[in-house]
Amino acid sequence: MGILSRASYVIRSKLNSVLNRAQDPGEELDYSYEQLRDELQDVKQGIADLTTQKKRLEIQKRRLEENVEKHNEQARQAVEQDRDDLARKALEKKKQKMSQIEELDGQISQLQSQQDQLVEQKDQLQRQIEQFRTKKETMKARHEAAQASARVNEAMTGAGEEMQDVGRAIERAEEQTEDMEARAQAMDELQEEGVLENQISDKSSLDRELEEMRQGGEVDAELETLKSELGKSDAEPTDESVDETELEAELEDETVQRVEDSEVEAELDELKDDEK
Repeated sequence: MGILSRASYVIRSKLNSVLNRAQDPGEELDYSYEQLRDELQDVKQGIADLTTQKKRLEIQKRRLEENVEKHNEQARQAVEQDRDDLARKALEKKKQKMSQIEELDGQISQLQSQQDQLVEQKDQLQRQIEQFRTKKETMKARHEAAQASARVNEAMTGAGEEMQDVGRAIERAEEQTEDMEARAQAMDELQEEGVLENQISDKSSLDRELEEMRQGGEVDAELETLKSELGKSDAEPTDESVDETELEAELEDETVQRVEDSEVEAELDELKDDEK
């Protein structure tokens, strides 16, 4: 599995893990994003190590190329001195160095190809991580919005239940108030009609009727007495009625007499107080 494939697998695994558990998507997504960034950093470090190795081979190749030039010079000098044996040895060493250079060229070319591939994969992985970061922030925002909406709905549900309880309490209070008002009105009506007093009294209805008759007889007797005192009785003819003016005069005299009697009594009381 290549580096890019492995990173893509990590991304899918992290996303699936977050979506399946969904305990705290914000923290999970942030953690996954940091893990992917670590993966990207490992890729960059791998590219750096590969580049370093390629540079070492290039340095070694340059040294071999310098040796090839040196062996060429040695071969020319040997030929000039008629030392073919030395010239042959220098050329043999030159041949060995050229073989090594050819082998290094192959290795360097292979490392360069791997480096180019890793750089491309690194760029692609970096783009995917940026896309994941955007999606992560979007998912976090959606999750936070959903949480806020859920809290509001829960608050509204709780408020609705409380309002229902309040409504029921108000209904009960209204019913109780109406009952009390009806009872008060009924008591007022009973009191006005005298039924309440009759119910409170321990006398029977017959006793109350006899009491009313007795009181009526006493009133009639007192009225007859008053008439007798005033010289008026039921036996006298109706056409011989007392003159109204004379009756008023007599009543005034009686009132004056009562006032004088009260004044005399007041003076007597004052005299008694002085003697004490």
